[in-house]
Amino acid sequence: MPKVKLTDLVLRDAHQSLFATRMVTADMLPICDKLDKVGFFALEAWGGATFDSCIRFLNEDPWERLKKLKKALPNTKIMMLLRGQNLLGYRHYADDVVAKFVEYAAKDGVDIFRIFDAVNDPRNFKMATEAAKKTGKHIQATISYAVTPFHTIEKYAEFAKQLVDIGADSICIKDMAGLLKPYEGYELVKAIKKVTSLPVEIHTHATTGMSVATLTKCAEAGAEILDTTISSMSMGTSHSPTETMVEILKGTEYDTGLDNKLLLEIAAYFREVRKNYKKFESSFLGADTRILASQVPGVMLSNLESQLKEQGASNKIDDVLKEIEVVQKDAGYPPLVTPTSQIVGTQAVFNVLFGRYNKLSGEFQDLMAGKYGACPAPKNSDVVKKALDALKMEKEITHRPADDIPDEYSKLEDEAKKLLGTSTVTTEDVLTYAMFPKVAPEFFKKRSQGPVVFKPEADAPAAPAAKAAGQAEKYNVNVNGINYSVTVSPAGTVAAVSTGAPAPVSAAAPSGGGSSGGGATIPAPVAGTVLRYVAAEGAEVKSGETVLIIESMKMELEIKSTAAGKVHFLVPAGTQVSAQQPIAEIGGGAPVAAPAAAPAPQAAPAPAVAASSGGAVIPAPVAGTVLRYAVSEGAQVSSGDTVLIIESMKMELEIKSTAAGKVHFLVPAGTQVASQQPIAEIG
Repeated sequence: MPKVKLTDLVLRDAHQSLFATRMVTADMLPICDKLDKVGFFALEAWGGATFDSCIRFLNEDPWERLKKLKKALPNTKIMMLLRGQNLLGYRHYADDVVAKFVEYAAKDGVDIFRIFDAVNDPRNFKMATEAAKKTGKHIQATISYAVTPFHTIEKYAEFAKQLVDIGADSICIKDMAGLLKPYEGYELVKAIKKVTSLPVEIHTHATTGMSVATLTKCAEAGAEILDTTISSMSMGTSHSPTETMVEILKGTEYDTGLDNKLLLEIAAYFREVRKNYKKFESSFLGADTRILASQVPGVMLSNLESQLKEQGASNKIDDVLKEIEVVQKDAGYPPLVTPTSQIVGTQAVFNVLFGRYNKLSGEFQDLMAGKYGACPAPKNSDVVKKALDALKMEKEITHRPADDIPDEYSKLEDEAKKLLGTSTVTTEDVLTYAMFPKVAPEFFKKRSQGPVVFKPEADAPAAPAAKAAGQAEKYNVNVNGINYSVTVSPAGTVAAVSTGAPAPVSAAAPSGGGSSGGGATIPAPVAGTVLRYVAAEGAEVKSGETVLIIESMKMELEIKSTAAGKVHFLVPAGTQVSAQQPIAEIGGGAPVAAPAAAPAPQAAPAPAVAASSGGAVIPAPVAGTVLRYAVSEGAQVSSGDTVLIIESMKMELEIKSTAAGKVHFLVPAGTQVASQQPIAEIG
């Protein structure tokens, strides 16, 4: 019996870390027979961002994925990553929803629930662990690892004892940023082993270059299970190679007993599969030692850079990294893991852009008010007061936050039935809607069309390094049920697009600046996907009128006409485009991409209300989406009253009136707005 076992992360965290969680189930199933023969402790295959990515990007039902994987892996346990009371979303759910989710996840195929909480509050484990106990499945309670003045080995050992008390079957040390150093990992495992005899599993990313050494030292300290991923999907922002750890431990008392010949066959399979997702690959390949100084997870770092670029403040990244230290301390040192990494990181961006705590995101207010649970250390009382004042609360919550949430499953079920237009609905669909109510409606509409397919053409050999500068790549892509052949230039721009029809595209989309016939070109302001046309091909449009929608960074961006005239689309809906790539033109000649092959245009949204003269204008402080109005159009408001909510960087930001008077909204809810764009005025 091997002393050390391995959990392979290739079906979940590996592709989440390397190429934005885009791997489809069809690329997993063919290798499951070999994965099932290896003898892993488990395969982590569900949870985390996979659920979101399935319905947002892949048009794939995550519950069906789980069922198919369970059938294909009869001898290997499937592990999922579950965010405690948050499940897979960014908020706490009522206990009845948590219980129902765990019940159906277990029924559909989950064998091991790896449960964590972003602030390491044991109370937030309560409902998920109780529900998992009822199913008879394995509960792996998780310590979210952070490096702060508060987080000592003694504190972690104390927390491990609390996790034992709530009913854990094993303990996981989850190092999401690659901060766990080899010798500190050794001491931490030793300390935990003194307070419990439960198996300990180590999860650490390769981002800082320390993971192989850390896993080795933790095994020496007594950790029974190590997280790895098959070599062709390892390193960078991913994890240590499975085969490497097998070889390191071979012949020692920690020998895994696994067959590297079989593992190399699996690695060869994923080496080919990975080519299908080249367009989504992270540019990060080596070790990022900045993380050792900033303590910021690699994925969080890339998100921050993207967010700052969106706000026109790319030069502020160093200031934000320094500010994160301040915000994390003021918030009571929460570990930087989903969702606290996003909450703390976004607040640091706001502090740099607007002054320290002059603007608080709604989620940061909730964190400071205790709505996410008790943070590890005392918080900055002045910032807590500011958050409580904004929320109109008298004192910080000290009890379990979910105690304040009434049962909500029946309400969500009724909403799902209404959404689907049916009197009956599956529990899985209700739970999908509960997790992502903004994304699920569109997914339900398109689900029957089947998953998106990302496949390089079989006859398109990989270009040798010496020829890479001059060779394009070809892909067959199915988007919304329509087949496209896409040629991507070495620079990463779409050089030609056609439908699956025999006739080729008449002309290539220009690489920049040009148009098909001398009209006013509309470039894509950001890299993203052309989601849908708003105007019909050839329609007469006005300057400033929305003509199409691009999805970028999980947001929908309205692209407006730069002139008056007839609109001609240069790329079909469903196309991935690069920043500044021409996507439409006004006037000029015939369209480049045959619009008849694209999905039917949707009706344009209600136009923005024209501004009246003389009022006090309220600009958007950041780029984002107008989420909802807080008051009705024409309502009488006082200076400082919240008038609308903007969603920016995945956080909600209250926009307050700058004067007293009647509010007049200049953009409809759902509109993507730029920083400093007028969004309301007080008359």
